[in-house]
Amino acid sequence: MPAAPKISSFPIPTLEEVPEDIRARMLAVQEKAGFIPNVFLLLARRPEEFRAFLAYHDALMDKREGLTAAEREMIVVAISSANQCQYCVVAHGAILRIRAKEPAISEQVAANWRKADITPRQKAMLGFAMKVSEAAHLVGEPDRQALREAGFEEEEIWDIAAITAFFSMSNRLANATDLRPNREFHAMGRG
Repeated sequence: MPAAPKISSFPIPTLEEVPEDIRARMLAVQEKAGFIPNVFLLLARRPEEFRAFLAYHDALMDKREGLTAAEREMIVVAISSANQCQYCVVAHGAILRIRAKEPAISEQVAANWRKADITPRQKAMLGFAMKVSEAAHLVGEPDRQALREAGFEEEEIWDIAAITAFFSMSNRLANATDLRPNREFHAMGRG
């Protein structure tokens, strides 16, 4: 039998080694998804960072107002592709397929969001996200005004920037630790 694929270049704690609150969160995700995402396993080695990371992740990604759940994931996939983060493209691509109810959307957004089958509003959103990710020092009022003209409210503009900044950090950490995506992500949202 082949060895289990390596998750990361850093050691991964066992479930028994992590604090109870983190273990409970991991087991709840496993109950719902059928597996524990490798990012949880990696971050569990640093419990305080695990808690802070997931608290901010949840604050950004679990909102019910403003951007749709699919738009939030679309941002993650587009900037993760630009940052060459295999883990986030694969994992959040799966979530995007599920939330958009469209099996081809994640590959389109990852390959070239400008040609993806998305709305002009969403293309404006991703253009802004890419600028925040790649050249935040150049973002100015004309960029925010373009989003307002595309129909975004102030809080949505903040969310686009915050999601981009958070996942740009996450992309860098995933790349620096050689974090590998779970194989289960590849099949999700395809049928």
